[in-house]
Amino acid sequence: MSLKKKLIVLTGPTAVGKTALSIQLAKHIGGEIISADSMQVYKHMDIGSAKITKAQMEGVPHHLIDILEPDEEFHVFRFQEMAKEALEGIYARGHLPIIVGGTGFYIQALLYDIAFGEEGDSGEIRERLEKEAQEKGSLYLHDCLKKVDPDSAQTIHPNNQKRIIRALEFYEMHGFPISDHNKKEREKQAAYDFCYFVLNDDRELLYRKIDHRVDEMLENGLVEEVRSLKEKGFTKELVSMQGLGYKEILSYLDGACTLEEAVYLIKRDTRHFAKRQLTWFRREKNVIWIEKKAFAYDDYKILSFMMEQFAKL
Repeated sequence: MSLKKKLIVLTGPTAVGKTALSIQLAKHIGGEIISADSMQVYKHMDIGSAKITKAQMEGVPHHLIDILEPDEEFHVFRFQEMAKEALEGIYARGHLPIIVGGTGFYIQALLYDIAFGEEGDSGEIRERLEKEAQEKGSLYLHDCLKKVDPDSAQTIHPNNQKRIIRALEFYEMHGFPISDHNKKEREKQAAYDFCYFVLNDDRELLYRKIDHRVDEMLENGLVEEVRSLKEKGFTKELVSMQGLGYKEILSYLDGACTLEEAVYLIKRDTRHFAKRQLTWFRREKNVIWIEKKAFAYDDYKILSFMMEQFAKL
């Protein structure tokens, strides 16, 4: 019998319906939820991040939501540290942790306790790369990454300046690609006994939900939320403000595009993001796919299936 502690992962592409299902699951099994979302951790960023409200939580404890200011640093290593701390408390209370969110790299880092290598003194390297990014743009750095670490370049979006710099920095410091390091780490045994569920839906239906969600965000005040963040001094250089929905509305507020163009970009890029999320989950091992259509969109049937799978651990 395994002595590893148990946990459940519920993930899937954006807008698929993870939040509502996670609440029902937590209420059935006495669970507490840890958010594996790179945006919901920030305060003042509620509408664009589709952050769960207190009412929607229905009394289920949530962790790693609404705790950092938008100018505070949040990355996979910090997520890992904070999630481990939350796990300790959940286990101490005799409850079951449910990791919920669509950031696959965060989930992987937690499940397999991935080490990210010794940082060393990389200040000069990072400063130079950040200067190059400012002068030549993210696409230039992404092309540099393609030459030294094509695997990372394939998985990191050309606009994700922070991760591109991190990968180039790692290569310069260690002399080998970060993708090689991460591959070795992924071969480690999991630190927990887990059920890793990926909720999915028909692609066209999912894309329609994404479009509808963006329309709702606009109706609920997304433009006003971004304007308020801008007035507080949170600029487009911040990682948080590069989030989907925020950078596009900032461009509109700066006069770089019309609102119609910004909304078009949000919808298009969110669909692309959902596609990349699914590509990531298909590469993961020991994943249990839940196709909503196969369960006739019946949440009770999906919950029963999940609890049956978890009982086998």
